[in-house]
Amino acid sequence: PIPTAAPDVAAGAPAATSGAAVGMGIPPVPFVDPARFGPVHEQPLSRIQKVSGPALHRSWLNVPHVTQHDEADITELERFRRDRKDLASAKGVKLSPLLFVMKAVVIALREHPTLRSTLSPERDRLLVKDYFHLGIAVDTDQGLVVPVVRDVDRKGVFELAAELQSTAERARNRKLTPDDLTGACFTISSLGGIGGTAFSPIVNAPEVAILGLSKTQVKPAWRGPSPVDDVSEGSAAGHFEPRLVLPLSLSYDHRVVDGALAVRFTTRLAAILSDPMQLLL
Repeated sequence: PIPTAAPDVAAGAPAATSGAAVGMGIPPVPFVDPARFGPVHEQPLSRIQKVSGPALHRSWLNVPHVTQHDEADITELERFRRDRKDLASAKGVKLSPLLFVMKAVVIALREHPTLRSTLSPERDRLLVKDYFHLGIAVDTDQGLVVPVVRDVDRKGVFELAAELQSTAERARNRKLTPDDLTGACFTISSLGGIGGTAFSPIVNAPEVAILGLSKTQVKPAWRGPSPVDDVSEGSAAGHFEPRLVLPLSLSYDHRVVDGALAVRFTTRLAAILSDPMQLLL
């Protein structure tokens, strides 16, 4: 899920209405009637907003968030994907970049199990999940929902494509069950189809990390000697090369994941995505 503002709390409202904020000693935001300054109209919150809003607020108050931003060169991955578009079409599915990110995330999570853990209620140990169920944020007309795709490590890309397509359709038709929304070890929120360069997704507690994907962009990459190196006469000149880059935003619970681990995770993820053959190894 993406960052969502907590609902305003009316001044003078009973203490219970401020929920988690009361236990944290945080005073409610005073209500200022916007109708004092011009015309307004009411718009009811959707059912999803009513449910997800308090959950996001709770997570934001209880989890010390940090966001690590990184980039992955997906030029070769995109060529690999597009070369198989006809094959995917024959199978009735679409190969989106998200599918390959899901498979790459599984590899990175295998090597960095802390990011697929949950902090115990006593906060004295980690419960590391030995399964790879990924929450995938889906945009609907009612707001974002996060259905869970189970056993991503055991499924091929075409199988995942069909399952993700079916799950997204059920989400948009409001046919998801409670079981569809629970059990993830890690969440991915992709806004790349809409735009943006980076964002700070809120950790979907009790998970300890969430990966945000923004819109791919073409960036120049230098191919040649370092600018600080002495280049002798006759040496091959360097050049800039256009590359397709995917922005990555990893938010994490700093009680469990430190900055060094977070950047190792995103660096490894970027390395996998830059070489699609690693997905086959």
